[in-house]
Amino acid sequence: MDLLLFTVDAAWGRDVVAAGAAGIVVDWERRGKARRQRGEGTQINADTVEDLARMRGATDGRLLCRINGFGPWTAGEVADALAAGADELFLPMVRGTDEVDRTLDLVDGRCGLGILVETQDAVDRAAALARRPLSRIYVGLNDLRIDRRSTELFRPLVDGTVDAVRAEVAQPFGVGGMTLLEGGSPVPGLLLAADLVRARTDFTFLRRSFTADMAGRDPFVEVPRLLAGLDRLRAADASTAAARRAAFVAAVEAAGRPAAEPAVARAPGADGEAGGRAPAPVAVAAPA
Repeated sequence: MDLLLFTVDAAWGRDVVAAGAAGIVVDWERRGKARRQRGEGTQINADTVEDLARMRGATDGRLLCRINGFGPWTAGEVADALAAGADELFLPMVRGTDEVDRTLDLVDGRCGLGILVETQDAVDRAAALARRPLSRIYVGLNDLRIDRRSTELFRPLVDGTVDAVRAEVAQPFGVGGMTLLEGGSPVPGLLLAADLVRARTDFTFLRRSFTADMAGRDPFVEVPRLLAGLDRLRAADASTAAARRAAFVAAVEAAGRPAAEPAVARAPGADGEAGGRAPAPVAVAAPA
């Protein structure tokens, strides 16, 4: 599973990629995001063209740029991202095929174009979207939750939504976000990782929960350890995998129930990474 780190910290990004991550994501998406995510505690970045160019100079790993959702500004953003050295672009908040086709025309084969399926409209059109020549397709859990007016971040992983989109996608497929396997909340990182493996996830994001959990740790130790843990999860026998799936579903259900009393918590990380405090611990065996 490829790990893509959101960062504009050149030294941090260079080390995480050198330790085994597949690449860096520089995030330009902010048009309308504060309004859409008001009160959600999500992360809104303010990355720039200069940040993208600086990250290009910091690493030879894959460099992706998340631009804004399609609009009159898209042609300029595509041109700027290409000039700054992006290998791929991510188009967020897709709702239909027309905006994807128009962005593909703007890209004109000069770099890859991936999309984020994070609206119900995009979920409903997954088959048509997947027929486009896209470099990758990612299901964004946080914005999908907001679009559905839901309070349950991980629900699409247990209600069949992610599996239905995955079944349509031949391109590299991504969902969720990763942190260290011993981290994560309200769903333990190990259980989330196991379910991403079950869903045949090809890539996922390392965002603020990963960066927070890595404080004081050596990426040259922890990134290989995380990748090795994913390998062990893939190698698990059927009964162990089934037990982890059941524990994951139970953890999602527990996270969706109202807490008995108020708890101090930080919001889940954007795009479905685990973060915050669990309402109750879930016992689970580490990957053998």
